[in-house]
Amino acid sequence: MSAKNKDKKNRWRSKTVGFRMSPEEAGQLDTLARLSGLSKQDYIISRVLDREVTINPNPRVYKALKNELQAMHEQLIRLSKINAEHDELLELTKYVAAILTDVKGEVNEFRQEKSN
Repeated sequence: MSAKNKDKKNRWRSKTVGFRMSPEEAGQLDTLARLSGLSKQDYIISRVLDREVTINPNPRVYKALKNELQAMHEQLIRLSKINAEHDELLELTKYVAAILTDVKGEVNEFRQEKSN
């Protein structure tokens, strides 16, 4: 039997909530949770309860951002034009760029390349 988990307010988390997602949606959720630095459970709870997700920079988040930006960069190179079929990639790119801007406090080079 698993150990009882308490949240930050010392409440027992004894209820289980489940739902179905497409593989694409699940992948996007995994990526967003990984980029936030939170566990998937904490990320989902924060988003569902309309709480702000505050990203605390640490080496794990930095590595996730670096890997995601590298993968997106490779995808964007292959795409000559972003269209309706690639909306998710565009939204993810905007999300990661906003995070990096907050982390660095400045416009990053990917945004500068995009505007050229």
